[in-house]
Amino acid sequence: MKLKNKIHSLSTLMMLILLILSNLGIYFTFDRTQHKTEYSQLLGSAKELTVALSKMTDEEEAEIILRAYVPPNGALRIVGKNGNEVLSVQSMEGLDRNFPVPDKSEQYTLVPYNGYEALSIAIPTIWPTGEVVQLEVTQVLTDLKANLRLLKMVMIGITLFAMIPIIISSITLGRIVTQPIEKLIQAMTDSRRSGTFQQIVVPEKGKDELTQMGQTFNELMVQLEQNYRKQEKFVSDASHELKTPITVIDSYARLLERRGMDKPEIALEALAAIRNETKRMTEMIEQMLDLARNNEPASYIFEETDIRVIVDDAAQMITSAYGRAVQIKGLDQLILSTDGTHLKQLLIILLDNARKYSDREIDVEMEERNEYVRISIQDYGKGIPEKDIPYLFDRFYRVDEDRNRKTGGTGLGLAIANEIAIGLGAKLDIESKEDEGTKITIWLLNASVSQ
Repeated sequence: MKLKNKIHSLSTLMMLILLILSNLGIYFTFDRTQHKTEYSQLLGSAKELTVALSKMTDEEEAEIILRAYVPPNGALRIVGKNGNEVLSVQSMEGLDRNFPVPDKSEQYTLVPYNGYEALSIAIPTIWPTGEVVQLEVTQVLTDLKANLRLLKMVMIGITLFAMIPIIISSITLGRIVTQPIEKLIQAMTDSRRSGTFQQIVVPEKGKDELTQMGQTFNELMVQLEQNYRKQEKFVSDASHELKTPITVIDSYARLLERRGMDKPEIALEALAAIRNETKRMTEMIEQMLDLARNNEPASYIFEETDIRVIVDDAAQMITSAYGRAVQIKGLDQLILSTDGTHLKQLLIILLDNARKYSDREIDVEMEERNEYVRISIQDYGKGIPEKDIPYLFDRFYRVDEDRNRKTGGTGLGLAIANEIAIGLGAKLDIESKEDEGTKITIWLLNASVSQ
């Protein structure tokens, strides 16, 4: 069964059950209330009769009083102490028989009588002879049955009439709920068949959950398309980048086959080129793996870390490996909750970039600024053209192809740095002027200050 039909059926059935239960409650409450009302009226009339009988001195006059007070569709009986009937009068035939009367724990009794109910009460009274007798009053509730029958018909009519808008509303509700779902299904089906990322039309001013579901679906489609395009571009760029060293290796291998055996200098040149290209391929593959690992949030472990120690360690590695001076300015100690391992990796990438593209010293400055910790890395190299800055974090993007080939760059360093920064909850800013140098700033959120 479709969801729309389930909503329609279940909501209609639920409303029908609620109507039936409420009608039954009203019906039985009315029935009980009417019995109480009939009892109260009958008891009041019986008390008035006992007052009148207490003033009588003649039995014949008492009989006249009884006939005056006999209820419509009812009967009166006077029963003596020994249980013998003293006098009986009735307003309709068939009521001369004995009806059960209530005991001390009951207010009244109800017994079936010719398709109706007969209500009986009993109270003590004084007979004109001075004897204490029991007055038994019985009334057939003909009007009550008619009223209950009318109430039943009215309730059935109201229930049937109420089911019309209930059915219409349940159908409408089913359509309202399932229409966005049907649109989602259709969009996903079209996307699967066409290989595109279809979106659905969502009301601009809608604020309900169905609108939010549609908006979330559209955002998901946009993100999937972006990720797909990025993945497609990454695979294309990776294939292109790997093709070059493979071509170089293949060319030098063929050169070795043709002439390398006779000329040692050519063999050495070919082997050196093959080793360089192999090293470059290895570096590129390792960087690709770093990109994949750094996209996993679970790989980041945040703990209290001294940022100055991390900066000093990264600078020392660059100085030891390449003999380049790194000058550090700022606080001697700065404790921050972050992932020290990934932060160090980020600093090494940025310092290594500064080392590759400049010959002078590298300046590192760190400070607390409001709720952030700022770490700036300044080099004094060739700089980056302004038009290239927005694309520096794209994978395999190179500002100067020839310069990158000379420095051994793969175009993945800053992409990895940006992924690490995102994992750390940090932001990277780049300022650069041609022939003056480049400054890259890391903005780390200081949670202790922001709180």
